[in-house]
Amino acid sequence: MRVAIVLGGSEFTIDIEPQETILKIKQKIEHLLSVPVASQTLTIWGWELIDGLDMEDYPIINDGTKIDLNINSFPTHDVQNSKIQITVKFSARKINIEVEKVETVRSLKEKIHIIDGTPIKRMALFFSGKEMDEEFRYLSYYGISNFAEIIVFLKSMTRMIPDPPSRRLNLVVQTSSSLLNAASIPLEISDSSTVAELRQLLLTRKILPLDDYIFIHKQRIMRENCSLRWHGVENGDCLYVFKGTVSRGTY
Repeated sequence: MRVAIVLGGSEFTIDIEPQETILKIKQKIEHLLSVPVASQTLTIWGWELIDGLDMEDYPIINDGTKIDLNINSFPTHDVQNSKIQITVKFSARKINIEVEKVETVRSLKEKIHIIDGTPIKRMALFFSGKEMDEEFRYLSYYGISNFAEIIVFLKSMTRMIPDPPSRRLNLVVQTSSSLLNAASIPLEISDSSTVAELRQLLLTRKILPLDDYIFIHKQRIMRENCSLRWHGVENGDCLYVFKGTVSRGTY
């Protein structure tokens, strides 16, 4: 498919494939404009597109979609230090991932799952010989810094640790301007609830009219059959809801 890259008052089009990562798209832009990947920020609807994810993680991007390109030639100190590059090593392979310092161990496992396909429940992450066994701790708690190497061990099926007990979350559901005049709706729900269950709760309470909706958390489309915990949703987070459907078979 072909998308439009908008830069300032001008735009140009590039061809992309569904399996291409955001990083690969930035590399194409670098080839066309000679703008280093590290200086590019791609956004849609004001949300930044994450390097490690691909088009199947952003099903709202279709043929003709406009993606904003911002060029940061001289990143500020805060922006420069908010993201770090780490290496995740398996027994026979390794992958490089860009993460935020304020991400949790759980959200890192989620990214590894999305990029590599490794089941979250089978992952045991180690750094400097110590297991990162508290999933809701920030990476900084374990001393993770730029270019850190994290080792992934895979637990056997008999040693997999069950999910921790469910927790109650107080969230804000933010609707778009096409729904209820951009309302902010406080909501309490279990973190073990799926996105489908959240949708049904909003429909049952008549908070949303009967229609098709897309839920977004931290710049990513949420998956219908996955729990809020799986998506890394924390107490006080905001979920955005838009009218629409996911057009691709998987996302």
